[in-house]
Amino acid sequence: MTVIKEVEYYPPPNNWVGRVGRLAMHACQQTGIATLLLIAAVRSFRHALTSRSRREILGQMYISGIKSLGVITIVALFTGMILALQTGIELRRFNQEVNIGTAVMVSMLREMGPFMTGLILAACVGSAITAQLGTMTISEEIDALEIMSIDPVRFLVMPRLIAMTIMTPLLSFYTCVLGLLGGGLVGMTQLGVSWEAYLDNATRFAEVKDLFVGVLKAVIFGILITVVASHEGFATTRGAVGVGLSTRRSVIVSFLLILITGYIVTRLFY
Repeated sequence: MTVIKEVEYYPPPNNWVGRVGRLAMHACQQTGIATLLLIAAVRSFRHALTSRSRREILGQMYISGIKSLGVITIVALFTGMILALQTGIELRRFNQEVNIGTAVMVSMLREMGPFMTGLILAACVGSAITAQLGTMTISEEIDALEIMSIDPVRFLVMPRLIAMTIMTPLLSFYTCVLGLLGGGLVGMTQLGVSWEAYLDNATRFAEVKDLFVGVLKAVIFGILITVVASHEGFATTRGAVGVGLSTRRSVIVSFLLILITGYIVTRLFY
């Protein structure tokens, strides 16, 4: 797939209707290009078992997964603690603080686990992908790959897409576990709920469906982050300033898509 295109010029619109139409047309165009990029990357999966691709995929899994564990650990722990504290304060008014286990478990599995993981990866990994590919585009390294008949999508996007698709649900599950532990810590120290009662309440009412929906969201988020970051990187122009703008736009679009897609998936299954 060719990712280098000439910059298109359109005359500036004369009124606000033209500006709105231009924005809508641009959004549809960029969505189509990103979709084609995703299709090309998926078609390249058949090359994932080569030795070079395996090494690249493992390297990207280390970058996107292992190197993100520190910040994910802190965020996950305090997310569970905040959920337990805020829920427990309200439930205490009805002498039902023992039910914080259910609130934390279901919230982390369905929404907060994949949501917080997606936001962290979009900010840490997605921005790095955009900056790296954007720098390569500006320095004409992408042009050099195409001249040498090396597919940039297969060489650069496919390993990152596979790595993020694998690591995002694993990190999401890790976030859920730590969030549950953080909630239990708050329950024992501040709400007078024993660990046994907390864990029993959490596991009794949570369903396998909640875990399935959370994993599905995490997979979708991982794909969205990689495609948006890669697309913005390949579309970078205007030198070093353009790299910064593309990185900023990548994070913003990823955040918005995570919010919108998370709601849609929840609405479909519940």
